[in-house]
Amino acid sequence: MSTHLSPEAIEQLARRRAGAKLGWYIHALVFTLVNLGLFAISRYGFGDRPWSVFPLLGWGLGLALHGISVFLLGTGSGIRERMVQKERERLQRERGGH
Repeated sequence: MSTHLSPEAIEQLARRRAGAKLGWYIHALVFTLVNLGLFAISRYGFGDRPWSVFPLLGWGLGLALHGISVFLLGTGSGIRERMVQKERERLQRERGGH
């Protein structure tokens, strides 16, 4: 990567990325605990059918998208950085050609 970050920028980026990852881990923990509770209520409490699968699937999709945004597409991720680099190179070529 040709971009050089200052120590302050590295610190800020590291804190932002760590905060985003911590946020996902907390989200995953809450998801697990709440869905275990809903499963217990569904299984041993109310209703004849396992209705707890519906919040599990909906919230699970949200958790998966949150994980993708944090681990794959987040600031400083490999995919995003490669895309930014490609765009930077394309813009430099266009600017140099005109």
